[in-house]
Amino acid sequence: MATDASYRPAGHTGDAYDQEGAGGSEEPPRLPSLGLVGTLRWTWRQLTSMRVALLLLMLLAVVAVPGSVLPQRPQDPAAVAGYLADNPTIGPWLDRLGFFDVFASVWFSAVYLLLFLSLIGCILPRVAAHLRGVRARPPRTPRRLTRFPARGEVVLDATPEQVVAAARVALTGPLRALPRFRTDDDVEPDGARTVSAERGYLRETGNLVFHLALLGILVSVAAGQFLHYRGQALVVEGRGFANAVTDYDSFESGTGFDPRSLTPFTLRLDRFTAAFTEDAEARPRDFVADVTVRLPGEQESPRTIRVNHPLTVGEAKIYLQGNGYAPDVVVHDADGEVAFAGAVPFLPEDTFYRSRGVIKVPDVSTGDQVGIVGYLLPTAEVTPLGARSIYPQPLSPLLVLTVWAGDLGLDDGIPQNVYRLDESGMTQALEPDGRPVTLFLEPGQTVDLPDGLGTLTWNDLPRFVALDLRHDPALAWILAFSIAALVGLSTSLFTPRRRLWLRIRTVQGRTVVDGAGLARGDDIGLQGELDRLLDAVRALDPAPSHAPAARTGPTPHDDTSARETSPGTSHERQEHESR
Repeated sequence: MATDASYRPAGHTGDAYDQEGAGGSEEPPRLPSLGLVGTLRWTWRQLTSMRVALLLLMLLAVVAVPGSVLPQRPQDPAAVAGYLADNPTIGPWLDRLGFFDVFASVWFSAVYLLLFLSLIGCILPRVAAHLRGVRARPPRTPRRLTRFPARGEVVLDATPEQVVAAARVALTGPLRALPRFRTDDDVEPDGARTVSAERGYLRETGNLVFHLALLGILVSVAAGQFLHYRGQALVVEGRGFANAVTDYDSFESGTGFDPRSLTPFTLRLDRFTAAFTEDAEARPRDFVADVTVRLPGEQESPRTIRVNHPLTVGEAKIYLQGNGYAPDVVVHDADGEVAFAGAVPFLPEDTFYRSRGVIKVPDVSTGDQVGIVGYLLPTAEVTPLGARSIYPQPLSPLLVLTVWAGDLGLDDGIPQNVYRLDESGMTQALEPDGRPVTLFLEPGQTVDLPDGLGTLTWNDLPRFVALDLRHDPALAWILAFSIAALVGLSTSLFTPRRRLWLRIRTVQGRTVVDGAGLARGDDIGLQGELDRLLDAVRALDPAPSHAPAARTGPTPHDDTSARETSPGTSHERQEHESR
């Protein structure tokens, strides 16, 4: 038996092996460097691959998550300020990284632009390949037609030229029996005539339209976010607002928005009418806001705003988003001076318009600021268990209020929600037994505030509406591209890609027509389409012959024909790889 020292692998000489065993090593192969151009080409191919496009699409969804989890400064600056105050350690870092304005951050924009470039790189080569395929001739007729999934044969007395003409008319002529095909005919070396036909390029056209529409949607959304603006205003009956950024309760816009582009109109709410069913459920029937609009250089014009029927003024639409009650109250301090006067919107919390509101009185002669929190009940029902509203219309309105005194926190520099009371620096007025002091008011009544804070008078109960003004120049484009994407996808899914071939030979004085068909994927209608073409050819023979019946299906031999024009041919392989 040979030992390890005497073992020599095949192909090694003794000297070479001894040198290698002594510690020598062969020089590794040198690979050519890509260089700058090669590296850029490789990077572009990776970026424009479908795999990277899908990864970027998934990454875009992931990086958008913080925008739905964390408060965003354009939509709710008060919530962002509160988050920063509550999280003094991590909050400033999140602010520096753009987590409070995710959709305008550098990293979100980078992913968005990379996805945009990836889609362009995926689509353009496919468009070029599709245009070349549309202009190309149909594939030539294979030498053997016996291995295709659809087969047929016709024997008749017409000449080959007549068969070719009839087939072309059936495929492309005004009296065609089949959907339009692109056709080509040829003469083979043995004298046989052939007809090649192909249809279904709309399938790839629809696919490309779908992807181009997606690209258009991306561009439209980006343009809309850049140029859009949206404002919300709460308007009480008898009052109005001007279409200016400073006159809205909240306003957000894209980075490309110019405040000077706002149409300078004014709007006044003259009357709001709400109708409800008279049953126990009190379902809403109609909401109508009668307003007066005045544009520069024009007379005042009465308009109407309804739910789902916005008012168009200038380039923007004004929607009716909500409504409620705004009790008109007056607060006098301990010295009898008016400390607060005006209508205070109470926001509805249920279908019977049980509404919650806050009255903030910062200027009181006693030094302590006053906060009054409570509920408005349009049709009140008071029981030993409490008070509630049983109908949304103001049949017997009642205010149920509690009183707080102290520091409202208005001077802290942190934006506050006007519909909530910051109780951290305030003390609630209590009864001697420790229960909160509760005030009950009806319209026209005046009550004394506890602890000598003054008096509260309820004068009237006007209504308010919440208006939403929107302008997005990309909405029409988004709709158009969405429809195009739907049409393209439907065309791609329901348009079959088919090829038909005919070989016409003369055998013993008669014309024999062999037909075959091929489709991309499973196509149950392929055989029927081939049969309709052969029926159009068979109609040339006035007297039906007793020729063998049409053959369908493959035979167990001659597999070369399937390889010649199967879906793996060079033309279709290019299209398949481009996908």
